[in-house]
Amino acid sequence: MKIVKKLFFICISVILFGCSADDAQYNCNYLLDVGVNLSVNLNLPQYNQLLFPINTVRVSNYGNDGIILVRANTNTLLAWDGADPSHGLTACSTLEIDGINATCSCGDGNSYNLITGTAVGDNDLPCTLKPYRVEALGNNTYLISN
Repeated sequence: MKIVKKLFFICISVILFGCSADDAQYNCNYLLDVGVNLSVNLNLPQYNQLLFPINTVRVSNYGNDGIILVRANTNTLLAWDGADPSHGLTACSTLEIDGINATCSCGDGNSYNLITGTAVGDNDLPCTLKPYRVEALGNNTYLISN
């Protein structure tokens, strides 16, 4: 019986002391879970600059507001949703590519690193960029999906 009481006390302690009232709430429900199935061939002219590291391309008509493709290094291609995940979908929530960052034009200064997907600068944003899965199919062809 003592073991059951100790186990009960430990479980209650973990629940009570493991949570605090000031924990940041992760609320990233602004973007829709849109199905994506995009094949990208880097040998085609519109994607050719992705053959070289630290280059980006926006692909319209996919995801919430297009997809931003980033060649992080010679072996890594990344795909992010082109909408600011910290806003509802509006005309100003489209992320503008600025070098290796993407910035929202809603006037709040939301800016994200296109390599890590995290906020840039002093902005304490609850959301990171929405990533998509990138699968190498061979011959410089990739499948972008979720």
